[in-house]
Amino acid sequence: MTSFTVVIIAVTSLISFLAFNNHKLMDTLIFWPPAVHMRHQYYRFITCGLIHADFIHLLFNMFTLYFFGKALETYYMGELGLKHYYFLILYISALIAANIPTYLKRKDDYNYRSLGASGAVCAVLFATILIHPWDRLYLYGGIPMPAILYTILFLIYSVYMSKRGGDNVNHDAHLWGALYGILFTVAVSPGVVPTFINELRNPRF
Repeated sequence: MTSFTVVIIAVTSLISFLAFNNHKLMDTLIFWPPAVHMRHQYYRFITCGLIHADFIHLLFNMFTLYFFGKALETYYMGELGLKHYYFLILYISALIAANIPTYLKRKDDYNYRSLGASGAVCAVLFATILIHPWDRLYLYGGIPMPAILYTILFLIYSVYMSKRGGDNVNHDAHLWGALYGILFTVAVSPGVVPTFINELRNPRF
């Protein structure tokens, strides 16, 4: 069976590489709230996730998506008994959901633009954490941390930086993408809630 994770990575990487040296393509795909509001270019909610600011931005998102995306596809089909295409629905709808708060806040801001798949990647990451909260993550590639602790720290950091601003990162998309990943998984498989609570009662490191 084809892995949607691999397909998404391949398509995103190809279009991102093309857009690195093609400003017209970048401008056409980037999330520009006034273009959505005034010109009804709603496709930008999705296409902004196909382009990235630079190679490091692309690498970080696709690296994270590769490991957690493949795991989540397996969890959805195996432990949750969902159809394989639910993962694709999650990813695409997360791109939209993660950018809605930014759109509402910036729809008249002609100087604001946003790009990258971070909102959808956060949705995948946090949906995975919901299913296995005590799995070990490695922060910055080497600092071990339980997934549930990372979740708490991430949410606190995103809320703080969203209010502070000034670093040219769309923390709202990260935050809402993460929350959406959790809500989507609960909606399609409510049984993950008691399982999650049971996991929390039995910590393992």
